[in-house]
Amino acid sequence: MSEAYPPVSEHLDDVETARAEGRRKMDWALQHMPILQALRETYEAEKPFAGHVIGMAMHVEAKTANLVELLALGGAEVAITGCNPLSTHNDVSAALDANDNITSYAVRGVDSDEYYDAIEAVIAHEPTITVDDGMDMVAAIHESHPELIDTIIGGAEETTTGVHRLRAMDRDGELKYPVFAVNDTPMKRLFDNIHGTGESSLATIAMTTNLSYAGKTVVVAGYGYCGKGVAKKAAGQNAHVVVTEVDPRRALEAHMEGYEVLPMADAAEIGDVFITTTGNRDVITREHFEVMKDGVLLANAGHFDVEINLDQLDDLAANVYEARDGVMAYEMADGRDLNVLAEGRLVNLASPIALGHPVEVMDQSFGVQAVVVEELVENAEKYDAGVHEVPDELDRRVAEIKLEAEGIDFDALSEAQADYLGSWDHGT
Repeated sequence: MSEAYPPVSEHLDDVETARAEGRRKMDWALQHMPILQALRETYEAEKPFAGHVIGMAMHVEAKTANLVELLALGGAEVAITGCNPLSTHNDVSAALDANDNITSYAVRGVDSDEYYDAIEAVIAHEPTITVDDGMDMVAAIHESHPELIDTIIGGAEETTTGVHRLRAMDRDGELKYPVFAVNDTPMKRLFDNIHGTGESSLATIAMTTNLSYAGKTVVVAGYGYCGKGVAKKAAGQNAHVVVTEVDPRRALEAHMEGYEVLPMADAAEIGDVFITTTGNRDVITREHFEVMKDGVLLANAGHFDVEINLDQLDDLAANVYEARDGVMAYEMADGRDLNVLAEGRLVNLASPIALGHPVEVMDQSFGVQAVVVEELVENAEKYDAGVHEVPDELDRRVAEIKLEAEGIDFDALSEAQADYLGSWDHGT
């Protein structure tokens, strides 16, 4: 195993203080993660992951750390790094690295070379399972380490962008081991993408800028699950919401939900806050910057920093300066300031004060990640290379754990009802 890129502990001056603070954050989060608590009891007793090495590239903060520790308690050796240069909490990363069964290479603020060096360091552990957020690790294994593929039983992908990349890879016949599309399961999309992205993005923007949404025009680019959440939460804070879309059905859906739908070229002239959620590049470009109002806020809630074209914005700017922590102002020649949050990266995780999605929401997403890893260990032979949906019974299992923890009871189908739904010969 190569140690060319060192673990986080070798990057920090006061490792012990960092570890203590990271542990404090993890313990707080775990109090509010009943799904992971329930799985900890099972996995710690049964050690289902013994003998496996799990390589992870994810946002290394307190909630993720509890998933990592859960897998290690289940018997795995875990190596992890970040999936965004600005989303790591160094103290949490240090707390993970203190565990004998976990090596964390995640460090906040690394440059592009260091970011990929850390991924290489994780891959050097020769993982048998991968858990990704954005697919960078899967891509690196296929491009640079194909010799490892035969010993990898499968993987899991957390986010929309990663699943899109995996499906494209699968269509081209280039994905050589099975990967579960965790992002596409109901327990992820209906809660993490809608409520998590909506609440955390808007909260981070408000805390970073100390500005209100009330009375402002908030432009939401994209009306997928994440865009729906941002639009709904912004409307709930008394903003006027404008949606931009490239899909006619989603545009119509946004219209029927009561939002104004415009092309970005028109929305650019009236927006006060712009939030991109598309997972695509060049959503906001030069033509839009040229007509925006003075003082606009530009934020991205998509995985990669390609949705707001910062190269074009920089070309237009007469001056660039730091207006606040996490806010860069691009001053146009005519005196307008266009304010970019978190360097155009994932705003709810990359801003200096960002904490990511609410704890309760990530408990559900990470519960699905954990049971998917368990499924791979137990039944890997059932899955061919390619992208796979999470089995519905696993998704339901996570929901049932959460409902039980919340003290919520719910109905079950009677035998007659189940028979009726499963038949074709019951007419009027």
